[in-house]
Amino acid sequence: MTVELVGTAERPPQSQNFAALYAQVQQFYAHQMQILDAHDTERWADTCTEDAVFELPFWSEPLRVRDGLAHYVRAGAARQRRAGSRLDHWVGMLDVHPQADGSLHTRCSALVCLAPSGDSARVLYVYVMEDVLVRTHGGWRTAHRRVTRDDLA
Repeated sequence: MTVELVGTAERPPQSQNFAALYAQVQQFYAHQMQILDAHDTERWADTCTEDAVFELPFWSEPLRVRDGLAHYVRAGAARQRRAGSRLDHWVGMLDVHPQADGSLHTRCSALVCLAPSGDSARVLYVYVMEDVLVRTHGGWRTAHRRVTRDDLA
């Protein structure tokens, strides 16, 4: 007996090729977030295209990664070091949709956790992250990211 849930997202085609692609995208996000959490801003920026744009809920307009966002990430890393804490990013509930042009449209949940030195970590924010990923010579890169808060009732 098959049960269809009302309101679930359309499923992408199931195949070994798709399974391999899905694993690549999961690895991409794991790598990207670990670099971000390690405060390696330049390597993190390299996970994005040269003209990548991020739309973030705490900025009034979209930011180019290379021009403005990398500076913001560096400043945040310095604040965390001074405070003796760190932010950890966790990405899950990943949905991947291949496009006809070879790009990928992804949607996932992202948790941002604060880990104070000597204290228990706690979730600060819950976001929905919608990306356009493109394949380049070095692998997948983020070309566009829209982040929205998902923890505001």
